[in-house]
Amino acid sequence: MSRIRRYASAQPPVSLVDRFLHQVQLQPDKPFVLFEDQLYTYKDVDVMSNKMANFFHGEGLTCGDTVAMLVYNEPAFIWTFLGLAKLGVKIALLNTNLRNKSLLHCFKAAEAKVLIVGQVVSLLEATVEILPALEELGVTVWIQGDKPVPHGFLSLDEKINQSSDQPIPFKLRESILVNDTFCYIYTSGTTGFPKAAKVTLGRFMEAACIFGVSNVKKDDVVYVTLPLYHSNPLFNGLGGVIEYGHTMALARKFSATRFWDDCRRYKATIILYIGELLRYLCAQPKTPFDRNHIVRLAFGNGLRPDVWVKFRDRFGVGKIIEFYGATEGNLSFFNVTNKTGAVGMLTPLLKRFKGASFLKIDPETNEPVRNQNGRCIPVKPGEPGLLVGPVTNSTPFVGYQGDKKLTDKKILRNVFKEGDAFFNTGDLMMMDKDYYVYFIDRLGDTYRWKGENVATTEVAEVLHDIEGVQEANVYGVTVPGHDGRAGMAAIVVHPGHLPNMWDWYAHLSSRLPGYARPLFLRLTQHLSHTPTFKQTKAELIKEGFDPNVVTDRLYFRDDSKKTYVPLDSEVYTAIAVGKAKL
Repeated sequence: MSRIRRYASAQPPVSLVDRFLHQVQLQPDKPFVLFEDQLYTYKDVDVMSNKMANFFHGEGLTCGDTVAMLVYNEPAFIWTFLGLAKLGVKIALLNTNLRNKSLLHCFKAAEAKVLIVGQVVSLLEATVEILPALEELGVTVWIQGDKPVPHGFLSLDEKINQSSDQPIPFKLRESILVNDTFCYIYTSGTTGFPKAAKVTLGRFMEAACIFGVSNVKKDDVVYVTLPLYHSNPLFNGLGGVIEYGHTMALARKFSATRFWDDCRRYKATIILYIGELLRYLCAQPKTPFDRNHIVRLAFGNGLRPDVWVKFRDRFGVGKIIEFYGATEGNLSFFNVTNKTGAVGMLTPLLKRFKGASFLKIDPETNEPVRNQNGRCIPVKPGEPGLLVGPVTNSTPFVGYQGDKKLTDKKILRNVFKEGDAFFNTGDLMMMDKDYYVYFIDRLGDTYRWKGENVATTEVAEVLHDIEGVQEANVYGVTVPGHDGRAGMAAIVVHPGHLPNMWDWYAHLSSRLPGYARPLFLRLTQHLSHTPTFKQTKAELIKEGFDPNVVTDRLYFRDDSKKTYVPLDSEVYTAIAVGKAKL
């Protein structure tokens, strides 16, 4: 795309701030953010972001420093983000579901000097839990909103209201290069705790520009319900809206019951999705108003073929652009042909540019199979394979902040020849005979549930802290009627120990966000391992949580009772037919 090349080659490179200021100059009075009953124009957000930038500049923040944000979707998120970007400050976007050790780990991984917390009680409580550790690190904690400020926090709104709204001199951020880190987005992986993926200035702008493949129009209104700390809404929502001068209708969080009412209210023409979101919409009772909207395009990822057809036929959204791409990855696909179920194409011509390959894997270890010469083996069309992308100067993999080993673990070396390097997506994909590419499944130690990636090792670590647990093997299992995989743990208990499921539930609830807590437990006497002592999961995943297949004791997480209850045939049937609340 010529726009991307032009931005990257400019001296200095074109940034999100540059594009935002261009839109402010071009259309200052155009609505930029619609939120509940509030409307903010491009000029309004420019003024507020100037106030934010001027205040923090006065506090000593300079280009290259890092500030962490723990904020839900709201207009203040946007002007805080843009205000920090105007200073050239790197922004670490913390997942608002994180608590305790995970939250502290993510903050420390970014090496931030400052933490900004949104005006929500749950976020305040989460921060209070780690406040002693933050104080030890000398971190300044600012809280947004007009409520009384607890001990250990400082009131941000009070300072911003008094701050200057004068434009920020370009020289404060002029040293940023195209491959410099613009922000951090956290992604789960095999290392346990979430990793801070580096998003460079060039990567962010490339993603924002690519939103244009959806044939956008100048008067489009983009409805964003996904949390802005995720790459999809941040790149395509905030970035794409700014790049093309659109209006963003922002929801605090997704609501299946309010979704279409909001689309009508804001006159939304584009919606962003993850697959689970559209499944929830299809699960709502049908109404005569299902097609009473002007949404013409759904743009997102993770949409399964069955939901694709149901959603399109029921709600009459004419075009669906499904894409694939990891936050930190170096390759992506876009389905611009409306081919049901596909994430895009990899024709011989495209392969020359992308260099993507699909490798044969060992189903037991999830590692690539190598031939007698030690080289990986590509699969044939129609066969699932591990998707990998070449790491080159034109397709770099910048990896994660912190320990270099985190980045190195995602790189496969000597794949087809000595000295080559490929980014390991960890995803099983398939290309058909017509070159269409399909997502099949996630591999290894990460699975996806409720729209979030879950690292099995982090969950296992929390389980191992429970008294009486000798060994835990965590994996994801498919559940009828649900996208992704639900968490399940096979657990060996110390001989003679009697598990207290009330205590186990309380422990997991205090340490893990809801989406990461195992839905099913399997108490067993033995866990299998490879010759190199790695836990094996294939058979456990295959057997799932069916009591007619599994002879071990099974338990189901019952949130209404705040415990794990025995999973018998009756409970299993209720889950299988969609009657149980998951």
